Amino acid sequence: MAPEHNAGANPSIRQFTRDDWGWVQQWFEDETLNNELGPLDEEWLEYVLADETGAQLVYCEADGSPAALIGCAWDPAGIEHGITDLAVNPIRRNSGVGRRAVNETLAWSNHPKSKHWVAFVDPENTAAFSFFSAFDWQHEGRDGLMERFVWHPSTS
Repeated sequence: MAPEHNAGANPSIRQFTRDDWGWVQQWFEDETLNNELGPLDEEWLEYVLADETGAQLVYCEADGSPAALIGCAWDPAGIEHGITDLAVNPIRRNSGVGRRAVNETLAWSNHPKSKHWVAFVDPENTAAFSFFSAFDWQHEGRDGLMERFVWHPSTS
């Protein structure tokens, strides 16, 4: 899953700020998104704004509109960073935004270096399982109660 860009487009990735809270709350009014990753509340907001062990990132399409929200956890040992959550704007679901957002996250210059990335998927979240399976992430089986996927930069 090497970083890719649309010809002529300038997508961007940036850190989540308090100013983003309004549109995030609107996104999570979507039943599917709320069931998979929600509900979000003020406690979540304060946690992600203060967290120094990772980052909540906003992927914006070329027009500047937020299209995805990506949670990352940094491994202090530099072995494996994790994607903790991926929320796509409900009106852009199934349009390739998730893949572009993950690609931009992996290429983001502000994360610490790591050997590889992991993502843990709830076994009942078939959409997330299919997403990571389709894009060069290796499924390594169950790790506790979750399905473990790994992306190695040298093999993609």
